[in-house]
Amino acid sequence: MSKKENLFTKKLKVINIGIQMFSDDLKTQEVEVLHVDWEPPAGGDVDLLKLLDKLG
Repeated sequence: MSKKENLFTKKLKVINIGIQMFSDDLKTQEVEVLHVDWEPPAGGDVDLLKLLDKLG
């Protein structure tokens, strides 16, 4: 069996970062999932992030 074929015979384990729905969908398919509740710093606002960087 090739390495590629062997990859698809192993049980899938996933780390999901951010969107809870992706984690939920994988769980319904009985995939082992670790969900990390994350969002971009400063809500993704680049200007706010630059200001916060000056504080740190």
